[in-house]
Amino acid sequence: MKRITIIGDGAWGTALALLLHSAGYNVKIWGNFPEYIEEQREKRENYKFLPGVRIPRDIDYTADLAEAAEKAELFVCAVPTQFIRGVFERFSAHYPRGVPVVSVAKGIEQKTLKRCTEVLAEFLENVPLAALSGPSHAEEVARNIPTAVVIASRNLQLSRSLQDTFMTPSFRVYTQDDIIGVELGGALKNVIALAAGMCDGLGYGDNTKSTLLTRGLVEISRLGVAAGAKRLTFTGLSGIGDLTTTSFSRHSRNRSLGEKIGQGISLRQVLESTEKVAEGVWTTISAREFAQRLRVSVPITNAVYKVLFDGKDPRQAVMDLMTRAKKQEIEDL
Repeated sequence: MKRITIIGDGAWGTALALLLHSAGYNVKIWGNFPEYIEEQREKRENYKFLPGVRIPRDIDYTADLAEAAEKAELFVCAVPTQFIRGVFERFSAHYPRGVPVVSVAKGIEQKTLKRCTEVLAEFLENVPLAALSGPSHAEEVARNIPTAVVIASRNLQLSRSLQDTFMTPSFRVYTQDDIIGVELGGALKNVIALAAGMCDGLGYGDNTKSTLLTRGLVEISRLGVAAGAKRLTFTGLSGIGDLTTTSFSRHSRNRSLGEKIGQGISLRQVLESTEKVAEGVWTTISAREFAQRLRVSVPITNAVYKVLFDGKDPRQAVMDLMTRAKKQEIEDL
């Protein structure tokens, strides 16, 4: 039986642990906080991040990275993007060389502007890497609600092997070789979802949100292609699929956070009210800087940044986007 270790005990890590356990694998979850790990082991519930979902007793837990690495044949990195570096700096001393790692985080590291697999590659020498992304809320995957995702790797054999590993009757997996596009699609859609939530908070309607998503996808594709991705990738599960789900779903942390901002609650107040991580907040900073470096126009990202960090009124930000210079629709696709 293949032994799989999930690095990260948030909602997504827990949901994937349940998925892989249901497929017959021996699963272990690592978390950074020993007391909470022990609580989950005893209560068989991740009550902070995935409440109401029972965790089988043969899913193991550990807060020890050496124990997490022992006998593992696959690692799933489910750590929020901005914490990957700190965790894997410590984990690299225990990593058994040659064991594949699949990243399921959706963000861009601040300062370095690296994708998650690029950060992992710094610490895990010659590691076979892949990224899993797509419209996949943990709350639904944990309850076996039909879901489809994509796994991307430059190593075709690895992506096919991971496809076999993750595929279940309720979790359909496609493969891709455009790891840049898959990772950037998953990261950048969170910024647009923040804007979608702001529109909800302001009381705008379907017309507004549909406009935002359509132009947001143009923005994501433009930046992704400039970074080396394939444009077609953004029409798939990790692009329009994930963007749509994240911008409309009640489960979406980024949409929900944006909605509160649109209602007039400050970013500081929202962040202090929850332990859950909304990756889009920090990705907004990285995406804006990334676009500046590549000299790519990202008006929606810039608007979200100004609302979150410069205190701009969300309603004015929308008005400024609506009154930009006239263009032909496809001139900048």
